[in-house]
Order: sequence, then structure tokens, then C-alpha cells
Amino acid sequence: MTRTRVPRRLKGVLVSAAAAALCYWIWTAAREWADRAQAGPDSNFGSGFLPALLAQIAGVAPMPLLLWAGMRAVRERGNHLLVFGGALAWPFVGGHIIEDAGVAATQTVLYCALFAALGGLLSLAETPKN
Repeated sequence: MTRTRVPRRLKGVLVSAAAAALCYWIWTAAREWADRAQAGPDSNFGSGFLPALLAQIAGVAPMPLLLWAGMRAVRERGNHLLVFGGALAWPFVGGHIIEDAGVAATQTVLYCALFAALGGLLSLAETPKN
């Protein structure tokens, strides 16, 4: 491994961890809002479908933008694989953390660390400059 790759990997890990923490916070807050909307006084069968769908979109959609903006903020370019891979992996990792009721705090931290490690690996692939 060359010296120029180590800082890029560390930047990828830090940006991925920050993006995972922010998306986790957004997703949990939106999920709590959806649960309150579903348990309202006028709730019927299926009345919580739209709020739950919006909560899921709110927790997943910002991930590619956060990864791209974070890597640009630390002056790294050519992060297409990180953005694409992180956007594909987050619905599975974050969905397991948020939607499964039995996930403990330790497991949440470990899953977010796993996502950050994956982000560090994906950040090593750099798109060549023209």
C-alpha cells in the first residue's frame, strides 16, 4: 500500500461513519414520526403506510449526497464507487438497524462501523482523471 492511499482510506472511513450517523439519526426521527402518525386517533388499516414510506426515503435518500459532499469537503475526487456502493449498502445496513426492533445499541454501533469500513474500502477505488 502506498502512502497516498492511506489518507484516502481514512477519509473514506470518517466520511462514511459521519454519513451513517447522520442518516441513522434522520431515519430514527422520521420513523418515530411515522409511528406517532400511525397511532393517531384517526388511524385505520394502512393509514401508516405513507408516513413509513416517507421515513424510509428520508433515511436512505441523503446517503449518496452525504458521501459525495463529504469526500469533496476533504478534497478527494473520483469517488464514484464509494457513492454508488454506499448508496446500495445503506438500505440494507440501515434498514436492519432501524426496522428490526431487537437490535441493541452495541449492534447498532457495530453495523455502523461495518458500513464505515466498507466505505473505507470503496474509497480506495478512484476514477481516473481525464
